[in-house]
Amino acid sequence: MKLGFISAILENYTFEQMIDFAHEEGFECVEAACWPAGKGERRYAGTSHIDVVRVTEDEEYAKHITDYAKEKGVEISSLAFYPNTMDPDEGKREANIAHLYKLIEASSILGVGMVTTFIGRDQFKTVEDNLNLVRAIWPPIIEKAAEKGVKVAIENCPMLFGRDQWPGGQNLMTTPSNWRRIFEILPYENFGINYDPSHFVWQMIDYIKPIYEFKDKIFHVHYKDIKMYPDKLQEVGIMGYPLDFMSPKLPGLGDVDWGKYVSALTDVGYNGCSCIEIEDKSFEDSDEAIVKSLRLSKKYLRNFVI
Repeated sequence: MKLGFISAILENYTFEQMIDFAHEEGFECVEAACWPAGKGERRYAGTSHIDVVRVTEDEEYAKHITDYAKEKGVEISSLAFYPNTMDPDEGKREANIAHLYKLIEASSILGVGMVTTFIGRDQFKTVEDNLNLVRAIWPPIIEKAAEKGVKVAIENCPMLFGRDQWPGGQNLMTTPSNWRRIFEILPYENFGINYDPSHFVWQMIDYIKPIYEFKDKIFHVHYKDIKMYPDKLQEVGIMGYPLDFMSPKLPGLGDVDWGKYVSALTDVGYNGCSCIEIEDKSFEDSDEAIVKSLRLSKKYLRNFVI
């Protein structure tokens, strides 16, 4: 496995500065944030280290991106954009899908061959109604990606943290049960999972067992931890807002057993890219703290990924 990080946490860095940092700190890969230009609607969204629209229009810019990363010995594991492609707001939905198509085209041009994203969800509709949305929206997206030689890996984050995402969350592909149903709807070889164990922790789902069942669908891997607060859970219950009883943490500072997790990945022969995702509020008050969070995470994960 190659160890890297999701570049969104380095929102104030240029592409070149971000790649330089990865090179200097000994990371082998980066999952490059590619949101549209402008302020994001939520934390960790809105960063754009690669302008995918420019990639599709400017050959010299595209060549610079590939050449610079290659010169520094840093692989771009994926182009990352995590929107809600099934947003109940038709305008937002169409804009998100249009930008996702640009990522797919840019990923092909740059020779990356991977896009990491969400399946999306209309948070006010049932699971069954959202499965119908998947049938209506997603086949042409995956087929276009296949045509371009690009894999699409869906992260299993429920996007259900506070009142603005209540009651259903903004990503449907969040449990083994939903994975099976969606893979039946979208039985494409280039459609798979960006596996993050932390989201299973607070959903109280076994995060090891699905690795074995879905081993052929794991295209990309995240390292983020979750710390549960049992006393707070006793106060609000599982129907409370998740952030009322858990917090995202650096790998090793939460409840994921990283030895067992990486061991299971090696059992199934996963040898792709694995990227640290930083969402720990304890390391966000300065650029120095963010850099420290990446260094600490890398130091810890080198116990398992070398």
